[in-house]
Amino acid sequence: MPDDLNPLWISLKTAFAATLLAGIFGIAAARWMMGYRGRGRGWIDGIFTLPLVLPPTVVGFLLLLLMGKNGPLGQLLDQLGVSLIFTWMAVVIAATVVAFPLMYRTVLSAFEQIDPTLVSSARTLGASEWRIFWQLLLPLAYPGLLAGTILAFARALGEFGATLMVGGSIPGVTQTMPIAIFFAAEAGRMGVALTWVLLMVGISLVVIAGLNRRQGSPASAVLPAQLARQFFNGVYFDRPQDRLFTSLPAAGVAWVAPIFPPTASTNLRVAIEHQIPGFGLKIGFKTGRAPLGILGASGSGKTMTLRCIAGLETPSRGQIVLNGRVLFDSEQGINRPSRDRRVGLVLQNYALFPHLTVAQNIAFGMQAPKAQRVKAVLIYLEQMGLTGLGDRYPRQLSGGQQQRVALARAIASQPDMLLLDEPLSALDTYLRAHIEKLLIETLGHYGGVTLFITHKLEEAYRICTDLLVLSQGRIVANGTKEDIFTRPPSYEVAKVTECKNFSLARPINGNHIESLDWGCRLEVIDPIPPGLTYLGIRAHHIRFPRGGDQVNIFPGWVAARSETQHRVSLFIKLHSPPTDAHDYHLQAEVYREKWELLQSRPFPWNVRLDPVHLMMMAS
Repeated sequence: MPDDLNPLWISLKTAFAATLLAGIFGIAAARWMMGYRGRGRGWIDGIFTLPLVLPPTVVGFLLLLLMGKNGPLGQLLDQLGVSLIFTWMAVVIAATVVAFPLMYRTVLSAFEQIDPTLVSSARTLGASEWRIFWQLLLPLAYPGLLAGTILAFARALGEFGATLMVGGSIPGVTQTMPIAIFFAAEAGRMGVALTWVLLMVGISLVVIAGLNRRQGSPASAVLPAQLARQFFNGVYFDRPQDRLFTSLPAAGVAWVAPIFPPTASTNLRVAIEHQIPGFGLKIGFKTGRAPLGILGASGSGKTMTLRCIAGLETPSRGQIVLNGRVLFDSEQGINRPSRDRRVGLVLQNYALFPHLTVAQNIAFGMQAPKAQRVKAVLIYLEQMGLTGLGDRYPRQLSGGQQQRVALARAIASQPDMLLLDEPLSALDTYLRAHIEKLLIETLGHYGGVTLFITHKLEEAYRICTDLLVLSQGRIVANGTKEDIFTRPPSYEVAKVTECKNFSLARPINGNHIESLDWGCRLEVIDPIPPGLTYLGIRAHHIRFPRGGDQVNIFPGWVAARSETQHRVSLFIKLHSPPTDAHDYHLQAEVYREKWELLQSRPFPWNVRLDPVHLMMMAS
């Protein structure tokens, strides 16, 4: 048995102190590196990680050079009458340096696994970076923090080489258990060395088992929420009496969503350029209270536009002005952070905070006394059909319920502008129709600017008054939905607005054109535009009259058909029977009831391309 237990107490003190310091510096470094994308990031990360791959004696030697009498830090401390070498503090520093990389790397990995849309949502809800760190990152990275703590403690407890270099082996001062093991074995006292070894193994196992048990216990599931609530400025519902109100009726309550009346100053002006590798965004538009739908294919710049407006991306140049407030101006050097832009953001994946309840999610962006927040959250729960669900977590909700919580959270922050990025795309058909109806009702009460991103024309048409069509980072159409739908200015816009029938075309005279792909001469009503290149007609505008006494009627045969429970798509060949299912000119859509009548007709059918619905476009 050891004659002296001082190495045990020195090792424990050192390990706990080093773990605390490694935790503070490791978490701070990980948070900084998470957001740093500047030059030299790889070198900085390498420096932080270096003590993990260097032999401990090399680390100790470098610390000796730094803190020794002739080292820069040693000389500075010597002037203050302080000496670190061969003191317990030197042992702590050595243990901290070698434990730091384990904490740093583990926590950084945990931070990087957090969904970045959660951070984006918190910023648009007005949260500062400090609040995001305490209320989101730390609770959500909780498993990584535990793992880093275990690894750092074990590494600090077993540190030998660096400790011996800077602390020596002073009994009762710097002699830790690893050093005691070394000198006991060197002196041939194998029993004493084995005792110290078993003691170290036992301590390490107890710490690991204890933390793992804590991590796997039911109580640990609420620890992240407890960490968030410690700094949470919202509605808690921690006590039974707080939870009760979520099931109370709220009949007759008035809408609280934003909850300022529309005014003449409700408007957004955007004129920005943004260059990123492989893509350039250059757009300019104005909009007011009427919801503006932004359409475009994948990669057209829709989401990038919203991120620039929300302050999540910084444009290369330009200006963004909301209700007279300059949010961004490259010439004046103005770039308001997301938290100050008063923007409500609803994302495709909802981005609900998983460690907060429904009520806490809704209250996250509210700026009001607690009593008012409680009352307002109750009203939002009722309005969104979520009564009784205030104390549930997002994982306990259906997709439609999560979407309603996301919408309530966005409008509860009283934003001047709502940005909706594909908010319905993750829902099935039934839920999409239900949430769409709720969204239309909500926007009807909303007095601010609304931008609605979607790739579905029908959604945009039902929800929005005006449409903006993007293609490759440029605006190709901007106007009322009726104008863009009935008279698209170009072939690209017609494609985005889901026209299925196109043909190359050339003018013949003032009111006739030739369809080169459909092989027919067509009468038109609208003036033929300069530079006519394409002709189009929407699938549901193709008619099948019984009589042939109207203009633009041609014989047609069905080459193939595709059916749903409500509609039938017919692939029509004009002028002659088709040779196979791929030999067709037009795609028509009819309701099933119409198809039941059509299918009994003998071929050829009369196919009419109504001049009112023909769309003439430039390239």
